[in-house]
Amino acid sequence: MTEYDAVFFDIGGVIVSLPSIRQGYVDYLEAFAAEYDLEPGPALETWRETLGEHFKSAEGTEYMSAAEGYQKAFDAIVDGDVTREDWEPGFLQATKAAMEPEPNVVETIQVLDEAGLYLGIVSDIDTDEAHRMLDLFGLDDSFDGVTTSEAVGYKKPDRRMFEDALDRAGVDPAGAIHVGDRYDHDMQGASEMGIRTVAYNGTAFERAEEIGREGYRVDGDEAIDFAVADHRELLDVVGVRSADDATGDGN
Repeated sequence: MTEYDAVFFDIGGVIVSLPSIRQGYVDYLEAFAAEYDLEPGPALETWRETLGEHFKSAEGTEYMSAAEGYQKAFDAIVDGDVTREDWEPGFLQATKAAMEPEPNVVETIQVLDEAGLYLGIVSDIDTDEAHRMLDLFGLDDSFDGVTTSEAVGYKKPDRRMFEDALDRAGVDPAGAIHVGDRYDHDMQGASEMGIRTVAYNGTAFERAEEIGREGYRVDGDEAIDFAVADHRELLDVVGVRSADDATGDGN
């Protein structure tokens, strides 16, 4: 008997390594700049600034398409003289080649799947991009439901993101746990819905370390229930099997 019925995951920073995603951007921007006879440094800076402005233009928790942001960013580099067909194939190839999973996350998700738990995604991402990332690591079929900001129209911590995930899972909030890396989006958003939270990476884990924890348990913060430095520890938190068994240290 496990402690929970459903486990929800964020993607970037939790399943997929954020540095590897950023490296894919850099790799492609260098190739793109060379193709258009541009200096790679300024091209990358313009791309990042334009993409950042795109996401910052959202009203509150309004969803902003990453694909549309990428198009704006490439337009800014070459004064609008580029189509999606010009950049997307190379962009997808470069980012796919660079992308890496977080340590031990693939194996952990497979164990949770084999245990019969409902597994869901709750991520501020375009839907196609979410499936591409999961499929790259052979995880797409492991997830029973994928909630994206593109599908819902809002980004975390908007409660509609977590409501959609809970509706898909058909479980009460008390029977669910969410693993995320951002304190304000993941920890606060999920906890306000009554979902237990696990901090992994990012501002969520930093906050947990600042407060202090006893084992996996975090006391003293209303938004964080647990914190793990290794995904295999999540098995112990959920109650599937101990982290010692997962690492081969058990007797």
